[in-house]
Amino acid sequence: MKVIYSDAVVADAQSFSPSARKPREVVNSWLRRFPVIEIVGPEAVSVEQICLAHAPHYVRGIFSFKRANGFGNHLPEVAASLPWTSGAMLKAARVALIEGCAVAPVAGFHHACHEQGGGYCTFNGLMITSLVLHGEGAVRRVGILDFDQHYGNGTSDIIRELGLDWVEHYSSGAWWDREDQAESFLEKIPDIMRRFAGCDLLLYQAGADPHVNDPLGGWLTTEQLRERDRRVFTTCRDMRLPIAWNLAGGYQTNLRKVLDIHDNTMLECLGAYSARSLRGRMNSKRNGAGAIQRIKRKVRIAGSMKA
Repeated sequence: MKVIYSDAVVADAQSFSPSARKPREVVNSWLRRFPVIEIVGPEAVSVEQICLAHAPHYVRGIFSFKRANGFGNHLPEVAASLPWTSGAMLKAARVALIEGCAVAPVAGFHHACHEQGGGYCTFNGLMITSLVLHGEGAVRRVGILDFDQHYGNGTSDIIRELGLDWVEHYSSGAWWDREDQAESFLEKIPDIMRRFAGCDLLLYQAGADPHVNDPLGGWLTTEQLRERDRRVFTTCRDMRLPIAWNLAGGYQTNLRKVLDIHDNTMLECLGAYSARSLRGRMNSKRNGAGAIQRIKRKVRIAGSMKA
């Protein structure tokens, strides 16, 4: 499983939200628990590519520090990381189109509108990725599945402003946010996924903030979040729909609790994809079977470990 990461995506945003600094912690946790992952460096998106999704005057304002970023400050360190976070999402999508699945452990996208940021989001890497790939002819239709606690208003704004009828966007924050809805939500996921059947690629925001103990969330348990992710990954696999996923949300003061949620997402991703992808790469039937069994054992062991 390819993880698109380098320290260039990390910044100290001096914020309540850990999203800008969290990627390094997430990747370190994954490397300890899941030795089967492969770290691949991202490539920064250009200003021109960012302007596909955002108004040029807004983009210039961010990079000249005249406009506040999504964290409400003007820190150069945050601005420097932004081309890399969106670049990581774009690289994950490119890999997914070839290999079926990849992850960019970055966040801070879905509240970024066409002409402004907010909610800890400055540039919308989901929409930048969609527009770059569509412009290249790599995809005709893109699905965006947003399972963050909060509605992806920025994504909707860009789709509306640019008239993008080839983007299928579903944000669970518009419909689901109560504990008494949890089981119905999980049962509905296969139906939700069917709306992406005509897409060439799915971008999935695996939010940690719907957790019952999150100060900005509060309706899914740890096991329900894990089941959510299992259903997303297995359905995509069965649909043969390439999926590139990223992190979203997660505001518990004890960051280890947030990392545990992201670890579970990776665990379910590996459970759905690793053996399948290895099988396609192995030339030797005997060696391939042995490697697949080793992967399955590691995934089972990781699932039973306490982080």
